[in-house]
Amino acid sequence: MRVTDFLSPEELSKLKHLQVLARQVVEGLASGMHRSPHKGFSVEFKEHRQYVRGDEIRNIDWKIFGKTDRFYIREYEEETNLRCTMLVDCSGSMRYSGSRSDGLSKHQYATRLAASLAYLLLGQQDSVGLVTFDDAVREIIPPRSRPSHLRAILGTLSGTEPQRETELGKVFHQLAAKLHRRGLLVVISDCFGDVDELLKSFAHFRHAHHEIIVFQVLDPDEVDFPFRGRTQFRSLESPGHRQTVDPAQLRRAYMEKLQQFREQLQLGCRRNHIDLVPVTTDTRYAEVLAEYLRLRRRAS
Repeated sequence: MRVTDFLSPEELSKLKHLQVLARQVVEGLASGMHRSPHKGFSVEFKEHRQYVRGDEIRNIDWKIFGKTDRFYIREYEEETNLRCTMLVDCSGSMRYSGSRSDGLSKHQYATRLAASLAYLLLGQQDSVGLVTFDDAVREIIPPRSRPSHLRAILGTLSGTEPQRETELGKVFHQLAAKLHRRGLLVVISDCFGDVDELLKSFAHFRHAHHEIIVFQVLDPDEVDFPFRGRTQFRSLESPGHRQTVDPAQLRRAYMEKLQQFREQLQLGCRRNHIDLVPVTTDTRYAEVLAEYLRLRRRAS
């Protein structure tokens, strides 16, 4: 899997001129453009953990393999500036694609946005990892800073198929207990679900001193509800659940509910000092990142 399978040469060219800076102290050890809470430098052994796809084979502890017949990794304090983990939603609602998004579903857009960010971070020698989820965690690739790590991330992104229901709050609470080292968390999701539980899980991340960016990916159809005439709507998370209705009778109530949902999410993110970036699937990924990073740098 190559980055050109996700991004065009034009988009790659635009990404080369961008830069992600950490706003707060991160758990990196190398001196560089991000502040670190540590003084000095260390690559001391930290702990063992079970091998997952994407780990460097040379870090396998073969002595433990000989005793247990299982693969374990010797984990060290990493020589990196910024430690970023991307949380990519692969629930059923992300399958939606409208007529104005050139056939691109929200999930396909999310994976390309994640690929753009991974390419950008690894290009500036930072560490990036990936978590895919729906109503549970599906894949975890630990953050690494080697350029070859991009292939593992792209392979996982291309292999995910959106399905199942969404349990953002529950999944993020579980992840908060597993992500021990503070860093940058990038959530790429439509954020559909229980907003109160989602905001509580964000607060859990913030309590652990993570910085959070949320790219809320929506299809243009979900933003302005353009449907006319009797239309059949079917659930992408609950197969078999469908209903034919007159959109004209629903539009006002839908738009009010959507506005309430977006305002509640925006207010909650502001209270927790989280950057919320609304995105629609008819916008180019590189342009989304360029505009956000420009505003981010100005606010720093």
